[in-house]
Amino acid sequence: MTDSHLPANALPQVSTWGAFRATLKRDLLVAFKRRNDLLNPIMFFLIVVSLFPLGVSPDPVELSRVSAGVIWVSALLASMLSLDNLYRADYEDGSLEQLLLSPQPLYFLVLAKNISHWLISGLPVVILSPLLAYMLYLPGEAYVTLVLTLLIGTPVLSLFGSIGVALTVGLGSRGLILAVIVLPLSTPVLIIGAKAVSDVMFGLPVGSHFALLGAILALALTMAPLASAAALRISVD
Repeated sequence: MTDSHLPANALPQVSTWGAFRATLKRDLLVAFKRRNDLLNPIMFFLIVVSLFPLGVSPDPVELSRVSAGVIWVSALLASMLSLDNLYRADYEDGSLEQLLLSPQPLYFLVLAKNISHWLISGLPVVILSPLLAYMLYLPGEAYVTLVLTLLIGTPVLSLFGSIGVALTVGLGSRGLILAVIVLPLSTPVLIIGAKAVSDVMFGLPVGSHFALLGAILALALTMAPLASAAALRISVD
């Protein structure tokens, strides 16, 4: 008996975990094939932070005072720069429609795409942040706090950004609309992350800041993929 005569229930079924891994692997492979899209947010992050002392002041005391805010703002802008790549290629080649028609829960497929976006845009920012913090004269006792806040906060930027991209994926010109949607969602993370680094520089406790960031991350992991999935169904339909 050939495969064409097999009953439908005899066809191999892909598990949710298998679909999650396949989506994550595919997005990472596509990203590494498009080197420009991969390098753009990283180079943007490096250039913005590197040029900041030239535009403000080379004074170590002044740079140390604003270093946390500069790195966090640059991380937010770098994340937004790469958001357009999250669903654009899939929408243009029709694979996004296939994703929506998949029998697996769309929540996990969207989450896989969000994780791949963070791995190629957020994780390099976290890795490079100590080097740039050293360049901006950030005190040594604040390095760990900076890295940890970015490690918790940058996934939130990708998750919240996914909602804005999903709502605007079908629009021709979406840059301004995307910023209007994403910035209000991401600003609390920016404020809490930068304040945690600033407080540790003055010897103040930062446990509450990490608790807030952790709560926001848990909320984003729970709700953002659901919101993105619903927005994709609306935008594509």
